[in-house]
Amino acid sequence: MEIDLAGATIGLEGASNPLVEAALAALRANGGQIVGRAQPADILLVSCALRPGTAAEDPSILYAAARKMAMAMTVRGGGRIVFLLSVTAGMPVRRHPRFSMESASILAGMRTLAMEFGPKVLVNAVGVGAVEDEIAGDKAMLSHTPVGRAGSIEEAVAVVLFFCDPLNTYTSGQMLGVDGGWMAGYGRNF
Repeated sequence: MEIDLAGATIGLEGASNPLVEAALAALRANGGQIVGRAQPADILLVSCALRPGTAAEDPSILYAAARKMAMAMTVRGGGRIVFLLSVTAGMPVRRHPRFSMESASILAGMRTLAMEFGPKVLVNAVGVGAVEDEIAGDKAMLSHTPVGRAGSIEEAVAVVLFFCDPLNTYTSGQMLGVDGGWMAGYGRNF
């Protein structure tokens, strides 16, 4: 997917992982410029835990950093914030109750930011399901995924680009699940 970021600055909050690195590379390839942490940015990626059992920053710390950037974006005239989080934010799993709850709290925080800082700042989330090489999700998800396979990093990055595209001016407060239909509930029994 190609978009024209025309030199937009891109910041990151949260831990890096292969999906984050691919998203940053794609944004850079489309004209974006990566800036250091806590520097003003036109686009902020907020990297959250993508699978149960992985170490992650406290959701309240990520929310506070995103809110601070949203305030700065508002003063500068606008911006985009994209959360990368587990699809369990929208559909909890019995096997991982705490992880599901933490992911859902991040989703609620994302929507709160969208309400508070719209229309100047668009805030959305990419809900990532099972992704190749166990970067995201839980292997058990695959038996309940209608497309019958793990997703690719590139498929998740395409959604990040969609949310960052300057032509996308009306989508805010949404989580788009890149999960092969897992949230549809296909044969779920866990």
